[in-house]
Amino acid sequence: MGAASMLTLLLTHPLEFRTLLQYKVWHEPKRDITNPTEHPSSGWDRPSMRRCWEFLDQTSRSFSGVIKELEGELARVVCLFYLVLRGLDTIEDDMTLSDEKKQPILRQFHKLAVTPGWTFTECGPKEKDRQLLVEWTVVSEELNRLDSWYLDIIIDITEKMQTGMADYAHKAATTNELYVQTIDEYNLYCHYVAGLVGEGLTRFWSASGKEADWLGAQLELSNAMGTMLQKTNIIRDFREDADERRFFWPREIWGREAYGKAVGGRPAFTDMTQLYAPGNEKQALWVQSGMVVDVLGHACDSLDYLRLLTKQSVFSFCAIPQTMAMATLTLCFMNYDMFQRHIKIRKAEAASLIMRSTNPRDVAYIFRDYARIIHARAVPEDPNFLRLSVACGKIEQWCERHYPSFVRLAAVSGGPQFDAADTRTKVVEAAQARDRELAREKRIQAIRDKQPGALAAADAKAGETSTGEIIFYVGTAFLIVLAVGLGATWLLLQYFGDA
Repeated sequence: MGAASMLTLLLTHPLEFRTLLQYKVWHEPKRDITNPTEHPSSGWDRPSMRRCWEFLDQTSRSFSGVIKELEGELARVVCLFYLVLRGLDTIEDDMTLSDEKKQPILRQFHKLAVTPGWTFTECGPKEKDRQLLVEWTVVSEELNRLDSWYLDIIIDITEKMQTGMADYAHKAATTNELYVQTIDEYNLYCHYVAGLVGEGLTRFWSASGKEADWLGAQLELSNAMGTMLQKTNIIRDFREDADERRFFWPREIWGREAYGKAVGGRPAFTDMTQLYAPGNEKQALWVQSGMVVDVLGHACDSLDYLRLLTKQSVFSFCAIPQTMAMATLTLCFMNYDMFQRHIKIRKAEAASLIMRSTNPRDVAYIFRDYARIIHARAVPEDPNFLRLSVACGKIEQWCERHYPSFVRLAAVSGGPQFDAADTRTKVVEAAQARDRELAREKRIQAIRDKQPGALAAADAKAGETSTGEIIFYVGTAFLIVLAVGLGATWLLLQYFGDA
């Protein structure tokens, strides 16, 4: 943002200006890949890898920053992984290429990507990532420098993804079918284009030794994380995709008769362009609500995945996109502007999420807060109202189960503190008192088991000591009373004796 933009923001949104200022001042990048000490792992000293980093900046502004902050060689590996998938996606999306041209390239891309000297120059001039394929030699050179365990993962994921993309591209070209029909078909598509990305990244974490070996086998959770991001992007990019005649929303959702009946008995939509036609606003919002409910179904699995991560850089890499996805869902929900233009969250909100997405507890509370906002906007006449309430309630339940809201972390010590106003605090305190009592009884029993006569002797000694103390106290009291009596008698005799 330029100086003029910052000044305008200061005058119009002072709180957002403060957030951005805090981000600029306090948020420091975890690493600088251009630093000479980082060259062995980042590869910045090689012209080919430096060009790959430049392509990353050009193709993904949102992911570029978090990728560069990954530790060690992971940043370079994930950068190349991203570029390979971006190249594959560019060919699949290019509407100027015939199906006959696409099919052999898509189905062999995992081999072509690592073939020295291979490039592709036939993409349409309007494809924004066309230059990446034109200069593919720099990518293939760096791919062949990777350790075999990393390269095998990239090739395996690329082969799986290219198969799915080729199948969908062939179906669209041969059947003239513009729409995804069922939710299962929609889920499969999202798995191919995003769930497999989550699988590949998870296998990287394990292969690098940054995370546990068994994490790489958590395919259901990694798929949920990637699918949630993809489905959020599909909702947000509706109008942009519709203008290019690309429709990813499943007919099983947008074609439901219930949405038409809920707005006065109107018929169900038969064409997705009807969603942004004048007069269909309310019915379109019910369709959008159904899409949001579908995405929220992946939220708890995504939180489960994040709880398994132990490395801070890996956690931040995964958590920041997830919290931004929740923010984007909240922005889109019940917002008809989404059907008219491309919308996105404000920079200050994005900066705040980056600074706050540092641990599983805070991320869970971010999910919960956005779920509450979504639920607050829902209206009972929405046919999805009950399902939406259940989905938001599951997020709330997940947070309370794993990170109860009445337990707070002390600002200085970091230890747990309990909210005195919450009834659950009394239950915890009673349980703690009972635990202490059980621990005391256990220690006493252990002493009795080790030295059966020790406690009896100690009790007898304590009894003797108590008797002696009683005699001492009684004798002392008697002497005090006697002394006081004698003193009083002496004073009386002295006073009345003279008289």
